[in-house]
Amino acid sequence: MRIKRIENIWAMLLTLLRQSVTTSVALFRITVPISIVTKCLTLLGVTAWLGHGLAPLMEIVGLPGEMGLVWATAMLTNLYGGLVVFASLSSIPLSVAQVTVLATMMLVAHGLPVELRIAQKAGPRFRVMFWLRIGGAFLLGWCLCQGYRLSDSLQHTNQALWNPPPLDSSWQAWLYSELSNMLSIFAIIFVLFVIMYVLEKLGITAVLTRCFEPLLALVGMSRLAAPVTIIGMTLGLSYGGSLIIQESRSGRLPEKEVFYSLALMGLCHSVIEDTLLLMVIGGHLSGILWARVIFSFFVVFLLVCGVRWMPDWVFQRYCYRRR
Repeated sequence: MRIKRIENIWAMLLTLLRQSVTTSVALFRITVPISIVTKCLTLLGVTAWLGHGLAPLMEIVGLPGEMGLVWATAMLTNLYGGLVVFASLSSIPLSVAQVTVLATMMLVAHGLPVELRIAQKAGPRFRVMFWLRIGGAFLLGWCLCQGYRLSDSLQHTNQALWNPPPLDSSWQAWLYSELSNMLSIFAIIFVLFVIMYVLEKLGITAVLTRCFEPLLALVGMSRLAAPVTIIGMTLGLSYGGSLIIQESRSGRLPEKEVFYSLALMGLCHSVIEDTLLLMVIGGHLSGILWARVIFSFFVVFLLVCGVRWMPDWVFQRYCYRRR
């Protein structure tokens, strides 16, 4: 009996390992080429050019124009890249409100080349997700700016708790970082598959889904999208997106639910790790967590209402590409 049980566990782990390899390879086919292109663009000065172009927008949300380079770097690379640039501009005095506005915009729109491609692979149109992330980040930043200004809150000078060390821009350091990230992503995906399998067998997935269902129902989403949406919002779009690509290809999740889930994940993902990361540079929870979560669910509610009134051919042509 014990030998049979061990064999069943081993067979289950091998199955989950194969699924993890398949999912990781599909994800790496997206991330690796885009990471190389992004690295080249950064070396060619595209990031600096984009940051200069964003300067007028920064002033609209109450930030110095130099902060455009911070947001541009975060959008093209990731949050850590943006934080390195932010640390290099530490001589520019900022209030807690200003740092919170910038941090929130970075949280909504960062790592766009990779994350938008992951979303596109699952079905949603690139341009829709692009404008959703960029427009959502700017609108939320403007709302926070006005709210803090009118309430005269968080206007004291910011004191960052941590400044990241200078980034090694060499190709060797970049290659080492990418390989480390790939190994980490594969390990996390495998652990996620194991956890999801165990939770499903224990019935915990059903309980979590029922707990999360009322919140999704408020914005018009169904319970089918709950498990992967929870993963994406808590762990990140790369992990939730890779799982939802698998769900979309299997046909278990309707196209519109895939669209809603990725929209929500795009606006609000990795709420634990990324929120803590932006707190250490002075971001306030009122913006980087609560306002971001509320704003994301409200925007998705509007999307659901709009798509419901939208003819299917319009949805297919402008919002979603059928696999």
